[in-house]
Amino acid sequence: ASKQITLLYAHYDPVANLYTFSSCIGKISPYENTLLDLPTGLVSFLMDQHEPRTPAIAVASGPFIYVYKNLRPYFKFTLPPLEVNALEQDVWNQAREDMIDPLSLKEMLEGIRDKADVPLSVRSLRFLMLDPQDTEAFVNLHKAQPIRRQTVITCIGTLKKNMADEDAVSCLVIGTESKDVYILDPEAFTILSKMSVPSAPTQMDVTGQFDVEFRITVACRNGNIYILRRYEVRVLQHPLKSLQNIIIYTIHLKKILTKDVVTSICFGRYGREDGTLIMTTKGGGLIVKILKRTAVFDDRDSAPGPPLAQSIRLNIPKKTKLYVDQTMRERENAVAMHRAFQMDLSRLRLAAARAYVKALESSLTPMSSSLSEPLKMNAVVQGLGPSFKLTLNIQNTAACRPVMHLAISFLYDESLYSMRTAFFKIPLLVPGLNYPIDTFVECLSDKGISDIIKVFVLREGKSAPLLTAHINMPVSEGLALN
Repeated sequence: ASKQITLLYAHYDPVANLYTFSSCIGKISPYENTLLDLPTGLVSFLMDQHEPRTPAIAVASGPFIYVYKNLRPYFKFTLPPLEVNALEQDVWNQAREDMIDPLSLKEMLEGIRDKADVPLSVRSLRFLMLDPQDTEAFVNLHKAQPIRRQTVITCIGTLKKNMADEDAVSCLVIGTESKDVYILDPEAFTILSKMSVPSAPTQMDVTGQFDVEFRITVACRNGNIYILRRYEVRVLQHPLKSLQNIIIYTIHLKKILTKDVVTSICFGRYGREDGTLIMTTKGGGLIVKILKRTAVFDDRDSAPGPPLAQSIRLNIPKKTKLYVDQTMRERENAVAMHRAFQMDLSRLRLAAARAYVKALESSLTPMSSSLSEPLKMNAVVQGLGPSFKLTLNIQNTAACRPVMHLAISFLYDESLYSMRTAFFKIPLLVPGLNYPIDTFVECLSDKGISDIIKVFVLREGKSAPLLTAHINMPVSEGLALN
């Protein structure tokens, strides 16, 4: 069935002028209404048991929730105001009585902003952003008005009230910029519960019933995920690195091609169709696809429980006499075998440690062990022969100290190779930069053999090299062809 066309185009409007995200998409009858601010979320829910069972639409925008029922405005809920800073209130009272000038008001508000636990109101923050010539007019305009701190809604969801049925009454769950999560009564729109999280929530997933037991999984702006229960707030141990507006839908199709970038997606029942896929694109287009009612999918391994392959018995071979004898020998000599293993392991560790110390003492490692000259070198050989280009890449790995007075020397079999320059000085090495040093090697043998060329990085006044590299030269293919 996956090779057949299972999604049919129900509607496509590339110039619908719709710019939204997945959190602001719902499946209702066609309706249009103008809001005072940009919406942050949209959900449909049942708010009572009256017949006919018509769902209501809740749209979160700014500090308000607009509830629409029967395609008409029904109720407007406003978030409760936040606590006002007492020092801020006193300062604005002094400004209202003309006891301080705008310049003093600005200095006092800046001091309160840096030290107070309660944030400043929007009025004070806007006042601090003004130019000096605009402060007096702003104070005269707003000093007589009371100070208010109002938060805004960042995400919205629904929670079943007392039953898990699909048509059960649901409560509204909203997250705010003030790091609070509210649960609202579906009929009176009063606050049933208030919980706080350490950061502003951005996305929510709600399960359960409010009167029984519920769980609210909240993804916050600080990169953590918090789980809210009736009497508990728990943070997951693995924080997120970043939060994006991503919603994943699991369907049986491999690929859906669209003519524009999809910015939001919603799948579910719309009208009489149980499987409807609604998408909006970056250019403002609207795409509606309907799942064919005759579509049949292969539900492989969809049954609950362990997979079917787990119940198939493996063809285990019978125990041979050799296996039984080996098992008996391991049981009788377990202590001796363990001691022999530990002895071999200790010898291996000792040999590795000796080789490591020898490499450090003879500077055979590609990185210098000296703290005063921390260097790193690698070599690249280019060419087919008989002429090869040898490039040495040297880098100073120190944080801020340059390295100078260095030289490079080559040791090789002069009967096999010749070099134009076998010894030259290195310029001053600036930390973090890669210095390529090129030289040319000429192969003198026509017998198709190769050898090792040793490279030494030397420091003036020291007999031991700082770095040593062994370059395995390739066989000269040019002479072999000749």
